[in-house]
Amino acid sequence: MMAHLFFLALTLQFSTVTARLFTVVNACPFTIWPAIFTDPTIAQNVPLFPTGWESPPFTSVQFGVPDNWKAGRIWGRRNCNFSTNLGPSACLDGGCNGGLQCDPRTGTGVPPATVAEWTLQGDGNLDFYDVSLVDGYNLPMAIIPSASNCSVASCPIDLGPSCPVPLIGPFDSTGFPVGCKSACVANLDNPTDSSNCCTGSHNTKVTCPSSNVQFYSYFKGNCPNAYAYAFDEGSGTALWTCSSALNSDYTLTFCPCVLLTYPSTVPADINPTLTTECGTQTYSR
Repeated sequence: MMAHLFFLALTLQFSTVTARLFTVVNACPFTIWPAIFTDPTIAQNVPLFPTGWESPPFTSVQFGVPDNWKAGRIWGRRNCNFSTNLGPSACLDGGCNGGLQCDPRTGTGVPPATVAEWTLQGDGNLDFYDVSLVDGYNLPMAIIPSASNCSVASCPIDLGPSCPVPLIGPFDSTGFPVGCKSACVANLDNPTDSSNCCTGSHNTKVTCPSSNVQFYSYFKGNCPNAYAYAFDEGSGTALWTCSSALNSDYTLTFCPCVLLTYPSTVPADINPTLTTECGTQTYSR
């Protein structure tokens, strides 16, 4: 009885701060393993949803998110096998501590990984959100707000096949590249004093301009509405905002452009998006 009352109280407490509906869609023609992480040093309000799950092709999940969720991130993991390994190397990329469900304290994804990031009810009563390539790329994605006057953040195309040689990988069993490292993750210079990582003497937006970041133009040129390096907000198309007063819900779609390639196999309730940004896409299983 006491346990039931505690659960009821917890549910009621959570319901008073839950005002946003998040939908995570796997539109890829292959299984992925999405994951959620909230930085525990910044916020204790977390979604009441597993921190990791298996998502077969063309499926989606929905869950509530606290209206004041801070420092939250969602990403996808590829080519995972948790039968004997519960560590980050259980997945080819994006893996975390904890196995299928990432450790809520240390379960951030191992690069390369495309990351969707949110801070709701931030400064100025704004929601902040972005698609980040700072840790490299492993899956195309798009964040679509339900509020019609708020912008889409995206990296909708597959950066793996055309990835520059110093950054490409890892590769799946067929030799297909399922990731593209950032110049920082690839350790192309001294990571403790790096113009690629914006560390050491390069740790401000003045001393770490995008012009000094190797391969910045590859990531930003292909995904202009994504966050391509640590201080990319100066581009004006990296960090997006939406008035918190709109109480916008958010849909995160993996492989948004593949919906145009496999229309006969996509369920009717998963709608194509970003048609003008997609071009010709190929995806490996």
